[in-house]
Amino acid sequence: MILPRDRVLYSPLADRPEVTWPDDARIAVWVAPNIEHYEYVQPEGELRDAWPRMPHPDVQTYSFKDYGNRVGVWRMADALEEFGVTATVSLNMAVMEHFPEIAALIRDLGWKVMSHGIYNTRYSYQLSPEEERAWFVDTIQTLKRHTGLDLRGMLGPAISGTLSTPDIMAELGLVYHTDWAHDDVPVPLAVEKGRLISVPYSFELNDAPLFMANHDSAYFVEIAKRQFDTLYAEGGKVMCLALHPFLFGQPHTIGHLREILRYITSHDGVWMTTADDIADHYLEHHYDTQLAYAASLPTAGSR
Repeated sequence: MILPRDRVLYSPLADRPEVTWPDDARIAVWVAPNIEHYEYVQPEGELRDAWPRMPHPDVQTYSFKDYGNRVGVWRMADALEEFGVTATVSLNMAVMEHFPEIAALIRDLGWKVMSHGIYNTRYSYQLSPEEERAWFVDTIQTLKRHTGLDLRGMLGPAISGTLSTPDIMAELGLVYHTDWAHDDVPVPLAVEKGRLISVPYSFELNDAPLFMANHDSAYFVEIAKRQFDTLYAEGGKVMCLALHPFLFGQPHTIGHLREILRYITSHDGVWMTTADDIADHYLEHHYDTQLAYAASLPTAGSR
């Protein structure tokens, strides 16, 4: 097994090889709606309690999350379509079993999908390698059955995982992981077999932690513009908007999502894309160069 300290080679911003995007775009931007399904009663034995209010069932929080699949996702889809944005859905695969209308929405809009596990009330921390492999096979087969898509990447449910997760992902043909919010460009991840990269996700431009910290959608607009301006000026970077339909699909927030998208798409040289396409481009054009650069640094053998 590859040790955690060896999973990612250090690669400082200074002097690293330049990353370029198709058509000389200055920035790659992708939007990640987290379409999730929370069970009304979480299975026993999970290390984390999905419901903050006791005793269970937590009707208030459950119904708040359920708003996203009943209302918010449709409102968000309209906004994304208005600005020509193809989303990369971070999807709990059980959504397609419970809500086939959402599976049809994903198919109809041509959205890409990365796994977000099966339920957002079941995590992967305690899985053995055999159990985790079966868990991935389930997600791969479920996505294929409902959309015809091949699974390319994953954001762990509640960002959960095991020491074996990257190796199992690469073994089963996935090429990108978004749990590693450690850079502004894709980065190679060491795996036992195959190739795997991190694609920049965001815990900062992410409505869930910001709203829980009592920031509102107007503040989200402000920091999204700041983030875009800096990365656009620097060039060769990735920007991710991580959103949740039960938050940014609300009547009072959807206008702010439109404001963000209007601002970003008003600039020239913006590659509005998907995590799948970012991964494909990086693997073809930059993976080998970046891996060789990181391996050549003095820190490569001293972790």
